[in-house]
Amino acid sequence: MSENLLNLFTTQFSTVLQLKLQQKQSKLRGRAMEGFHVGKQASPIQYAGAVQMKPPAGRFAPIGRQDIDFTRRWVFPVDRDANQLIDTFDKLKTTIDPTSSEAEAAAAAVAREWDDRLISAAFASASLGVDGASFTTETFSTSSWQIASTFGSAAASGLTVAKMIEAKRIFRKAQVDMEAESITWVTNSQGESDLLNQVQIVSTEFSDKPVLQEGKVTRFLGFDIVYSERLASASNVRNNIVAAKSGWYLGIWKDVENDITQRKDLSGLPYQIYTMMSSGATRLEPGRLLSTLCADTSAAADVTP
Repeated sequence: MSENLLNLFTTQFSTVLQLKLQQKQSKLRGRAMEGFHVGKQASPIQYAGAVQMKPPAGRFAPIGRQDIDFTRRWVFPVDRDANQLIDTFDKLKTTIDPTSSEAEAAAAAVAREWDDRLISAAFASASLGVDGASFTTETFSTSSWQIASTFGSAAASGLTVAKMIEAKRIFRKAQVDMEAESITWVTNSQGESDLLNQVQIVSTEFSDKPVLQEGKVTRFLGFDIVYSERLASASNVRNNIVAAKSGWYLGIWKDVENDITQRKDLSGLPYQIYTMMSSGATRLEPGRLLSTLCADTSAAADVTP
C-alpha cells in the first residue's frame, strides 16, 4: 500500500442542523387573560368595587347613597423583531439549507418573548387611571402578597408544601374563587427538585390520587405547576409566581408574523427571514397574583435563552 494514501484522506461533516439548547415553546401563554388591541395603549379590564348593606337611617328617613369605586388598568405594547439574512452565494457552498432552522429559531424567540412580558409584569408597577392623562402607579405589595423565603423554616428554604399551603390560604383570604378558575404556580428546575424530595408529594399516603405523573409534578393543592428557567432571582433566591388566570394579562397588538422574501436590493440576492410581534402585559387586581421566594443555589448558573 502506498505511503502517500494519507493525502487522500477525507473529512465528513453531518448534514443535520439542530437548534442549540433553548426554550422553544411558551410556558405561560394561555395561562393569563388575553386580548387583541390597537392604539398606543389599551385598558384590558375595568373593576367595580363592592358595596356594603347598611341598616336604614330610620323610619321615613331619606334614602342614602353608596358610590361604587371604579378602577381601570392599562397595558402598553412592546415591539420586537428579528431579521436574519441567508446569502445565496453562501448556500451554494454548503449542502445544508439553514432556512427552516432559522425560522424555527425565530419562532422560539417569540415564544420566550411572550413569557418574558408576563414574568416582567408580574411584580412590576402597574398603571391605573381614567385615561392617558391621569395615570397613577400601583406597586406590588410584598407585605401583603409575598411569601418569605424563610416561611416555615429558620433559614431560607426552597419550594415547600408549607409555602403552597400558605399561598392557598392567602388566595382564600382574598376571596379568589379557586374552584372557578385555574391558578398557575410558576417555578423552575430547582423548585421541581424541591417538590420531588418531599414525602407529601411522592407518597400516596397523603393523597387519594397520585401526585406524580410519569415522574413529573404537574398539579398539587389546586395549583397547575409550570416550570420555567426565566424567573428572576437575587442572592440565591428565586421569585416564584403564583397567579390566577385573572391575575395577569397579555395584550397582543400583533401576533407573530414571519415574512420570507428575497432581497433584490442587496448583493447576492439573499433571502430575508423577518419576524415581528408586538405585545404587552400587566398585573391585574391585587390578591390575584402572589410572589413566593424560594432558595435556589443554582441561580448564579442561570443559562439563557
